[in-house]
Amino acid sequence: MVDLGRSSRRWTAIDSAAGGLALDLGLYAAAAAFAGLTAATSTLAPHRAWGALATTGYLLTALAVAGQLLTRRRRVDTPLAGLGARWMATGFAWATTALLPVVAQSVQRAAGRTDRAQEEVVVVEQAGIRLVEHGTPYLGHDAISALPPAEQLLGYTPYQPGMALFGLPRAASDAWWTDARIWFALVTVAILAAAVATLRAAPGPATAGSATPSPATPARGPAVLRGVQAATVLPICALTLATGGDDLPVLALCLLALALAAAGRPGRAGLAVGAAGALKLFAWPVAIVLVCWAATRRAGVRAALGALGLPILALLPALLVDRDALVENVLRFPLGHGLVTSPAQSPFPGQLIATALPAGQIIAAALLVATGAAIAVRLLRRPPRTATATTLVCGYGLLAAILLMPSTRFGYLLYPIALLVWAPALAEAGAPRPGFRATSATRPATRA
Repeated sequence: MVDLGRSSRRWTAIDSAAGGLALDLGLYAAAAAFAGLTAATSTLAPHRAWGALATTGYLLTALAVAGQLLTRRRRVDTPLAGLGARWMATGFAWATTALLPVVAQSVQRAAGRTDRAQEEVVVVEQAGIRLVEHGTPYLGHDAISALPPAEQLLGYTPYQPGMALFGLPRAASDAWWTDARIWFALVTVAILAAAVATLRAAPGPATAGSATPSPATPARGPAVLRGVQAATVLPICALTLATGGDDLPVLALCLLALALAAAGRPGRAGLAVGAAGALKLFAWPVAIVLVCWAATRRAGVRAALGALGLPILALLPALLVDRDALVENVLRFPLGHGLVTSPAQSPFPGQLIATALPAGQIIAAALLVATGAAIAVRLLRRPPRTATATTLVCGYGLLAAILLMPSTRFGYLLYPIALLVWAPALAEAGAPRPGFRATSATRPATRA
């Protein structure tokens, strides 16, 4: 018997109320309030600029959803209140609250506004230029120390080498369309579209009263839409894309990898999460959990070749060109041993413990290590056997890590939030829906 628990059933009831439109309306209304507060109170100029545009986009979308709700009450089966209409509202919301602010800030920045991008945009673009000119995106310790003190933070590139690819357009031309955020947005949309297409093509979960998986996926559709909303129009994601953006392609690749896992394709899942790991370290825990999942299907080596092999291949050129520069940027700086410290100081428990208690740094590090060890033991003793379980382990694990890290950002929460909301969309072929008693389960075929 599959029992999702009281909290899961409660979420299902909230999520499906009025065909999903009730939660849609609440999401867009709350997002409009958040954007308005950001525009009025944020101390960061790019954030205020985002809020000014996004408030209108969220309000217009909320009004459209309110109209869909009214239409649904009068004519339940009208297409104007169906899933397709909800997809259209989501697309409009993303265009007005993420894409439009990205283009607007990029154009204003190209016209001379220096306050229309966060530091990570400049860092990624400089990394792309250095990659073209010197064969490595990283500056060494001596080169960074020679910079003026106010510029030393921007001299660090605390990303994996693949992130510099988003800076290559800037190396070719200094125009609004070469802003790294434009390419973050385009790549993110393409990857999410591939993830949605993967789930639509995969066999869906068994319908109630039948152990046979359905070839179509109507039951999965609303869950896929909710997952896409969490990765696109949720304010934490739209704001991040409009002002910085480097986390969104990484997140999208992780979601694609998990979708491929749900479709029974461990080899391709490994390649997708490996590409994410070649961009940023945040994807590496997801890669490890995915390899553990693949091992339960006797495909661990196949998944590991992409999941671990691609990041290693991405590191090799930088390692050969300047090993010390690679270590300085990818290891020393994130661990707090660089010439300057990271400005990521959101007041989460790990940061509060590290700054407020005697030997707080040691205590916070010990808690983080203990959490990692507990997750590792769980993976060894009970590795996840479904894509949904894999996603939940990744989501809760990253949430714990973000809360306990001594240096972290509020924006990093987009990873666990999107992963946890994505999980219901990954119900695999033969997996029963809530309330269905299964006597046997069919396992989807494992493909490359």
